[in-house]
Amino acid sequence: MFVPCGTGGSASADFSGFTLLLPAVSVGNVGQLAIDLVISTLDMTKVGYFYTDCLVPMVGNNPYATAEDNSVELSINAEVYSLPSKKLVVLQIRSPFIKNKSRPFCETLLSWVKSSKCARVVVLSSSHAYQRDDEQLLGTPLRYLLTPDLEQAVGGLMQELKWKEMEKVAAYPGIDDTEKVLHIPGGGITKLLFTESCSEGIQMAVLLKFCSEGDNIPDAFVLVNYLNEWLQLINSDVNASSQWKIPSSWRLLFGSGLPPALF
Repeated sequence: MFVPCGTGGSASADFSGFTLLLPAVSVGNVGQLAIDLVISTLDMTKVGYFYTDCLVPMVGNNPYATAEDNSVELSINAEVYSLPSKKLVVLQIRSPFIKNKSRPFCETLLSWVKSSKCARVVVLSSSHAYQRDDEQLLGTPLRYLLTPDLEQAVGGLMQELKWKEMEKVAAYPGIDDTEKVLHIPGGGITKLLFTESCSEGIQMAVLLKFCSEGDNIPDAFVLVNYLNEWLQLINSDVNASSQWKIPSSWRLLFGSGLPPALF
């Protein structure tokens, strides 16, 4: 459940009309890295955390520290950030799921989405590049999914952007190619969240990138730029990649793999 920071908040915080942005813990941690870029660039304010026993416990220093005085602030495995001026709320997830706890987490999360009155949910995810079928090998490595309720609202825009919807694949390849299913290998809770949202009438979009494990910083930039084409979080008239602010924690995580100019 959502627990607000301080004593002045409410456990059932009203985010009416807000877009909830969150990552799936998926291959390459691409969604989480992209969320880091959003929080850091927009200088979002931490408004609470998501209390759950479904994630591996962890604690660390403030990943978005900008000075010595806020570098000692502590962060945990699931925190909530908000930017009212853009009607945006972000849930950042920083640790993997405990075995057999992904479904209870999804149920709790979607219950919070309803109680907080979020208008829509956007999940940033990734999928194993090596498990693509022939059709998925063509064109862009980026894909999207929309629940029926959100399709009515933004489906036309996705067509204008010339985005490519995630293809369904044969349930029994080589045996019966007529039955198609949604398959997101390496996508973590992505498919479960999406299918449950379809059933419960929640407006949800999934944006994902096919990738491989390794240095996934470039994948994160590609995915967050993909998101920005739709939500226009930063100015898209100039080179968007140069506008994203690298979190200070990335220097410790990736070391010399990032050019000094990025900090």
